Amino acid sequence: MPRIPELDPGSLTAEQKRVYDEIASGPRGGVRGPLAVWLRRPGLADKAQALGRYCRYDSSLSPRLSELAILTTARIWDASYEWAAHEPHAEKAGLPRPVIDALKEDREPEFEAEDEAVVYEVARKLNLDRRLSDELHERAVVVLGLEGLIDLVGVLGYYSLISMTLNAFEIEAPAKS
Repeated sequence: MPRIPELDPGSLTAEQKRVYDEIASGPRGGVRGPLAVWLRRPGLADKAQALGRYCRYDSSLSPRLSELAILTTARIWDASYEWAAHEPHAEKAGLPRPVIDALKEDREPEFEAEDEAVVYEVARKLNLDRRLSDELHERAVVVLGLEGLIDLVGVLGYYSLISMTLNAFEIEAPAKS
């Protein structure tokens, strides 16, 4: 059960309403999950949603690799809301179903694509060990490029923030209809 009540759009302050409208009119199409939590602090919501827009829609990573990073982070954090929100996106982006299923079962996937293996390993190492070895860093730069690695770290940081927010406030995945 969520630890905070659902936000009533009719009771928003002027600043909350501005941020709410900006989020709702963008590609997300609504204010849900962590964004609804952050909206209680409109300055945080405004900045976080801008970072999220970049990480999700404007980074140099392909959607397939971004969604792999997101699902890996969601699994590490046991963020069921984030998993439910992104599993369909991952499949649509071309992430192989066996990879998705392995992540869902908290098993290490068998990757056919080197870029997927690197994204998974970087995601695991940064989330769990908080460091990359010199070898993994070099491999990631070779496979993803420096810009790709920088964007991957941004995606991982943003979705860790999302996962922390979801878990701290016990925001559960919406019921499937």
